[in-house]
Amino acid sequence: MSKLQEIPLTRIDGTPDSLANHRGKVLLIVNVASKCGLTPQYTGLEALYESKRDQGLEVLGFPANNFKGQEPGSDEEIQSFCSTEYNVQFPLYSKISVLGDDQHPLYAELTAAQPQAIGEGPFRERLKGFGIQPADPKEVLWNFEKFLVNRQGEVVARFSPDVTADDPRLLEAIEAELAR
Repeated sequence: MSKLQEIPLTRIDGTPDSLANHRGKVLLIVNVASKCGLTPQYTGLEALYESKRDQGLEVLGFPANNFKGQEPGSDEEIQSFCSTEYNVQFPLYSKISVLGDDQHPLYAELTAAQPQAIGEGPFRERLKGFGIQPADPKEVLWNFEKFLVNRQGEVVARFSPDVTADDPRLLEAIEAELAR
């Protein structure tokens, strides 16, 4: 079992979980937020999940309030929003921190395993245009950053927040892992 799979997690409904419960699946781990300009990505993530879950893909959403207070709600409010506004069926987890002193161990492992994101340049520059000085390049840049984990529990790729669920780079990486 990989170190990632051993980290204790909590589903958004309070149920204990871990990535070990998804053993043998390809995972797309995404830090999500309800009040972000990228929030409409829920639509694409849900479509991706629906189209690929029978092949072994799981999309896992981790709400985080690390960026400009864009996920202020409680777990119950987040779950209701995701269900009502985007009909999210993929698993959602309890709100966590994805960077800083209170960074969740899952995100410490993810960022250590893949310190650079694919497609990273343009979004970093866009944030600067809004007067936001992005964090260290190894840290999660913003909401909707994506980590791809293979069936063995190893982080194999990381994608910038503005790489959408239908981006050929992401789809190619997912397809390659599903084929293994």
